[in-house]
Parts: sequence; C-alpha cells; structure tokens
Amino acid sequence: MDEMGIYLHLGFRHIMDWEAWDHILFVLVLTIRYQWTDWKKLLVLITAFTIGHSITLALSTLNWLNFPSSMIEFLIPVTILCTAISNFWVKNFDFKSKYPLIYFLALFFGLIHGLGFSTYLKSLLGKEESILLPLFTFNLGLEIGQLLIVSIILIISFIFVSILKVKRVRYVQIGSGLAMAFALNMVLDRIVPLIK
Repeated sequence: MDEMGIYLHLGFRHIMDWEAWDHILFVLVLTIRYQWTDWKKLLVLITAFTIGHSITLALSTLNWLNFPSSMIEFLIPVTILCTAISNFWVKNFDFKSKYPLIYFLALFFGLIHGLGFSTYLKSLLGKEESILLPLFTFNLGLEIGQLLIVSIILIISFIFVSILKVKRVRYVQIGSGLAMAFALNMVLDRIVPLIK
C-alpha cells in the first residue's frame, strides 16, 4: 500500500475504532437532531466541525500548538455534554435560522477534537520527512469515517422517527440523555489525572 493509502486507512480506522468512541459519541449528539431531509444544514454543520478539527490537527501535528493530552482528554467529553445539553432546547425542527448556535459549537468543539486526533497522528509521523501528505490523507480518512458514522446515525433516526413513529423531540432527548450519561462518566474519570 502506498503512503497515501496507509494514512487514509489509519485515519479511517482511528475514527471507527471503539477506543475513539468519545469522538463517535460527539458526532452522535451533533447530528441526532437532524433527519435525511435536513441534509443541507447537516452538511454545513459537519463542515464546521471538519474545519475546526482540521485546523488544530494541522497546527498540533506541526508542533505549532501544544496542550497537555490530559487536558484534551478531559475537554472532549465536556464537548459531548455541552452539545447534548443544547439538544434539549430543540423543540422546533424547522431550523430556519441561517447561522444557529450549533454551527459555532461544532466549529469551536472541532478545534478541541483536532487536538485529540493529533496525539495519535504525532506518534505515527516521527520517521516522515514531510508530514503534509500524511496529514492531509489521515484527515481525509477521518472524514470518510465520520461521514459513515453520520449516515448510520441518520438511518437509525429514520427508523425510530419515521418507521417506529417515536416523537422526534422525545427521540432526540433520549439519545442526548444517554450520551450525557456516558460523557459525564468520562468527565469524572478524566478529571482525576487533570487535578493531580
């Protein structure tokens, strides 16, 4: 496999790995309020998240930006908690606002998640002369995996809301509540190393 294929595969595998389930959980709470019919708004949302994590993934991998990994590991579940809480305010699914708060949250929280991805990528790039191609293809692999996760979430949402006729508000609240429980547990686990 050539270098591009290797890093593409590594990026895809990293986001699809159950050890990265905190990132998967974030994508869940970010997209659970949307259905297939909202694909344009969802595309803007995912693009905002992508821009955010691409910026810090690049800056951190190039060693232009450094934060302690314990701080980032703590902040990632905090992003899940905040996004899940914001879902409880969604009662109307018209999404008429041109720039809703969730877009800015996705961009800002994407910056944090990019730092989390970079910890893994830095460990792989020690022997590379140039990191631009590996950085780009790793990020591309992450995005392909992320789009697959979004598609799975949309299918599950369609099943519950359109086929099983679960009220959309209730579905979003239950999914967000479960995500909050997992995220809170992660926050409590990760705060101990942070305060030592």
